[in-house]
Order: sequence, then structure tokens, then C-alpha cells
Amino acid sequence: QVQLVESGGGLVQPGGSLRLSCAASGSIFNVAHMGWYRQAPGKQRELVAFITSGGSTNYADSVKGRFTISRDNAKSTVYLQMSSLKPQDTAVYYCNRYPSPYTYWGQGTQVTVSS
Repeated sequence: QVQLVESGGGLVQPGGSLRLSCAASGSIFNVAHMGWYRQAPGKQRELVAFITSGGSTNYADSVKGRFTISRDNAKSTVYLQMSSLKPQDTAVYYCNRYPSPYTYWGQGTQVTVSS
């Protein structure tokens, strides 16, 4: 059974940076496309970025140029480097398979951007 453990969130001022990590279990990680998703209060979960098994990346327009997704297959870990953070980036961030997320979701990691 897949397990996804997100970490690295916190409280940061506008303009600041954070690096999120997601440790995934399961030998299929290396062949899976992975995505970072987020859910703000009162809103639906949305895709922020994804990375293919081959390393190609794609970003939502709202984060393009500010966020960078990467992966380390040897560690079964996917990262999200976030810079120039804005209050509207405040949300719980999750990682999961892309484009078909597993039914299981991790606990997520809270990112709060506020002065």
C-alpha cells in the first residue's frame, strides 16, 4: 500500500521561501508521474505542479516562475521549492500521483503566508 508523507510547511512572510518534501513508499515511485496539490480553506483541491517519471515538469499559471518541482528517485522523494510566496499560496499542500491520484492521501503540510 502506498504511503505519502509530506513535510516542510510552516509560517512564512510574503516574499519568503519554503521547500516541501514528500516521501513516498512503494517500488513504483520511479515510474510514476507525481504532483503537488494544494487545498485552501473553502476551496477545492487543485494541482500546483507535476513532474513526469522522466523529469519533465509543468506548473499551474498561478505559480509559474515561483515554484520548482523536482524528484529524487533514489530516495523516492519529490520536492517543491517555493519562492516569492504570496498570501494566496496559503493552503495545505499534498503530493500524490499524477494524473490519477491514489485514493490514499497523506496528511499534507500546512503553508501559511502572512505578515
